[in-house]
Amino acid sequence: MLITTLILAAMVQSPTVDTTRAAFTKCLRDDMKKALEAKVEEVEYEMALKANCGAERDAFRKAVIALGRSGGDSEKVAVEDADMQIEDYHANFTDKFKDYKANNSLPGE
Repeated sequence: MLITTLILAAMVQSPTVDTTRAAFTKCLRDDMKKALEAKVEEVEYEMALKANCGAERDAFRKAVIALGRSGGDSEKVAVEDADMQIEDYHANFTDKFKDYKANNSLPGE
């Protein structure tokens, strides 16, 4: 019974994580495109990246933490996982920005 409850809880939470993840990455992609169009320098983009998309980032973080907690993770582990995922997205978009900038191109839709 406990396993069924945990599985159902994870299934209920997953769309929230998926939805918030999609919103967060869309915001990051839109922000990156605007920065590329504005010819922002790499250093400026990296500095601004963590400050942008705050509402989407916070919603994603909360959803990841809630999912981790519902799966039995401690608060500390769930928070660390959420923060690590966000840092991975920031690093990924920083790398993408550098690649697009070096190729003088823009991301597709």
